[in-house]
Amino acid sequence: GSTRLDSAAQNLLDKKASWLRSNPGVKVVIEGHTDYKGSKEYNLALGDRRSGAVKSYLMRQGVARERLVAISYGKERPAVTGRAEEDRAKNRRVHFVIEEK
Repeated sequence: GSTRLDSAAQNLLDKKASWLRSNPGVKVVIEGHTDYKGSKEYNLALGDRRSGAVKSYLMRQGVARERLVAISYGKERPAVTGRAEEDRAKNRRVHFVIEEK
């Protein structure tokens, strides 16, 4: 599984980082998700790497570490059901949950 941030992901994260810098009272939970393939342990580790990559990127953009919490749900919370590649691709993601401080 990939944890590489392509240019589209980086552009989106740059916008999120800018918003977060402008809203210092917000904390973000960064959830890493995977598709159904692989063991539970593998997918939890992959989801952790995905959320960690996003957290690291946001920190490099000036968002304070203490405002970012990276967690993994692995394959336990799919966005869509189905086993087609299109469905699996939608489940390989990082999701943001905003929390007020």
